[in-house]
Formats: sequence, C-alpha cells, structure tokens
Amino acid sequence: MDPFEKISHSVDTLFGTGVSKNIPKDIDFKMSKKTGRIRAVYHNGLLLFTPRTDGGIAMSIYCAELFSKNKKFINDYCIEVDADSKPFVEQGKSVFCQHVKRCGSKIEIGSDVPIFFKKQIIAVGKSILSSNMIKTQSRGMAIRVRDSLKSQTDGDQS
Repeated sequence: MDPFEKISHSVDTLFGTGVSKNIPKDIDFKMSKKTGRIRAVYHNGLLLFTPRTDGGIAMSIYCAELFSKNKKFINDYCIEVDADSKPFVEQGKSVFCQHVKRCGSKIEIGSDVPIFFKKQIIAVGKSILSSNMIKTQSRGMAIRVRDSLKSQTDGDQS
C-alpha cells in the first residue's frame, strides 16, 4: 500500500472521515531500514507526526494546525482551556479538568489532543481521561502536554 494512502486511512480512522484531506500532498516519509515501516512524516522539513505502535499517531503542533482547518476535528477531538491555565500550558505543564472550558465529544483515553485558547493552538498532549470524565470531574489531570509553544520556540533557538 502507498504510504500516503496508509497515513490518510489512519488519520481518517482516528479523527473522522475527511480530516486526511488537510494533509499536504508533498509530504516526506522517513522509513525504517529494517522493517520498512513509516517512522515519521514531514512537510517542508517540519515534523507532522509519528505513527505509534498502538495504531495512533503522535502529532506535532504543526499537524494540529493543519487538521484544525476541519470543523469536525475541532468540535470532536480538541479542548479549549481558560485564561488562568494558558501560560502554564504554553510552558508545557499539564491541563487539569477544572481549567477546561470546552471539550470535544470523541476524546478517548490515550488519544492525542490539540489544546486551544481562543481559537489558537497552544499545545498538543495525550489524554489521561475521556471526554465524559473531563466534563464531569472538577479535579485531576485531564491532558498530559507533550508539545507546546515553548518547546517550539526553544527548538528554533538552538
């Protein structure tokens, strides 16, 4: 199977039909020399995402920006935080349930979740709780941040 087609099917399965239309056509694949599997996906030298062994993908902020052009993706698979937690999330700190203003309806435990503040992506993380649990709980960690704006700017300076 063509690597682009494989990636498109995976993205549509994980985030809903039509989200893969936002993947640019001119992407580069880093393949494993031993197994021939896709190790990472790049666009213009920027990392989009890496496939995980469990079938998911570990997306970057750049990838989340591309996917966020799809309204269904924003409504179902993203969260929005309040102003109190924004500076901490930008620094790479975790998101707690009490600071979530809006939560997508299809967030599952262990899935990658883009974190928004006023329609701007500030971080990407891995969900610790499902969307129902995030909405009903007022305490505890909801998202463990993996990639934030601070890590993006730190990487540019070196």
